[in-house]
Amino acid sequence: MIEIFTPSELPRARAVGALVGSMLRRLQERTTVGTNLLDIDRWTETMIREAGAESCYVDYAPSFGRGPFGHFICTSVNDAVLHGLPHDYRLRDGDLLTLDLAVTLDGVVADSAVSFVVGTAAAPEDLAMIEVTERALAAGIAAAAPGAKIGDLSHAIGSVLTEAGYPINLQFGGHGVGSTMHGDPHIANDGRAGRGYTLRPGLLLALEPWVMADTDELVTDDDGWTLRSATGARTAHSEHTIAITEDGAEVLTLR
Repeated sequence: MIEIFTPSELPRARAVGALVGSMLRRLQERTTVGTNLLDIDRWTETMIREAGAESCYVDYAPSFGRGPFGHFICTSVNDAVLHGLPHDYRLRDGDLLTLDLAVTLDGVVADSAVSFVVGTAAAPEDLAMIEVTERALAAGIAAAAPGAKIGDLSHAIGSVLTEAGYPINLQFGGHGVGSTMHGDPHIANDGRAGRGYTLRPGLLLALEPWVMADTDELVTDDDGWTLRSATGARTAHSEHTIAITEDGAEVLTLR
């Protein structure tokens, strides 16, 4: 189902987007060498409750996971790229961490993710990979405007990733958001321009380019949730929720 928000409803989308962006910024600032992933999960729970919001993850039980998820944030480390289940692990200097957060406030969802290196021992190739996903996200956002097609966004994202030399997995990508976390339309991270659904003002979309350094193949952890690169290669993931307006794309989850 594709949801379209009226101008009078967009302030609720802006409010939840600002909340998610602020939470991710605060969590990133607080995360250091030695931080336990379970601490990040607890911090997230506290922030959500203090804001009067609700987690999209705790009771989430889709067909691709061994649900319910049971935690408040996805924490994917190094070769983990999506749906990282928080567990008893203390972050080390140089770990590449992705925080992926979706929250509901006043009946509207915002979804965003950020990848960063913990500590000071950042490998140049990790920083380059993170930068490429951020650049691909910016390209997708720039292509989003009334009258554009979903394929235009996919093509813009995929062109950046391909030019940088990264394989692209098409199993998971961006998606519509609204009253639920995962709605239509699906936005693959590569595609043909001029194809698919036509964007309209009031549409909320989560764009999320993600890559694995040398493969497009995923494997699932024994926890039933965490998706990793099949080769053990490092990964990165960037995501924002945007609103399509008469003037173009408005990023709701700025940090």
